[in-house]
Amino acid sequence: MVLGLQHFDDRVGDENGGPRLDSDAGEELMLVERGVAIALGSRPPDSPGTLYITTRRVIWLSDADKGNGYAVDFLSVCLHAVSRDPEAYSLPCIYTQIETEDGENEESESSDSESHGDLELSNVTEMRLIPSDPGQLDTLFGIFCQCAELNPEPQEEEEENSWFFGSEEMADDGSDSEWQLSEHHANPIGYANGDHDLACTVHELRINDQRFEDAEEVESASRNGHQFSG
Repeated sequence: MVLGLQHFDDRVGDENGGPRLDSDAGEELMLVERGVAIALGSRPPDSPGTLYITTRRVIWLSDADKGNGYAVDFLSVCLHAVSRDPEAYSLPCIYTQIETEDGENEESESSDSESHGDLELSNVTEMRLIPSDPGQLDTLFGIFCQCAELNPEPQEEEEENSWFFGSEEMADDGSDSEWQLSEHHANPIGYANGDHDLACTVHELRINDQRFEDAEEVESASRNGHQFSG
């Protein structure tokens, strides 16, 4: 599998057809959403097209330019989230971060540049999908979560994740534990591929640090000492 965003124009039938899926590998269509614009990196959005979400990929095909389209495997989508904050982006959208072949987390200076009229897709690490109807964002996000679960990140060594504990382990004799998961869950805002326990939900993490309590006791004792000495 090639990481990163890829150019895609393999349509079924005529120019108005949908994407050709890899049926031999079991790829199936999960959702079709029309009137979706796409913005790559810091570039302005392209004219609206049609979004196809399959069990393996996110595919966008332009309605105006039949030769223009993009595809990215879910294994390359390292994060996706709903963005409604106008300070973060001017339009409500699905925000995604894309893993590239070189593993960079930020776009290089040439990531938004054009070479002979072609965008350097291999450097694009951010993609925004902007539906004409913002009311569809939650539906799109839900499908993203489902398909991300169908494509878990390969784990080379179990030891690499040995530092992560589930809620059961933390609850066991956890009265004195410094780190505890809050029982109150935040609203769905994001999902990191490969971590199913956090799918569609972000847990709040609070710190119970005994040092703060000790500091309060010392301060209280100090005040009492001054009162007696006076």
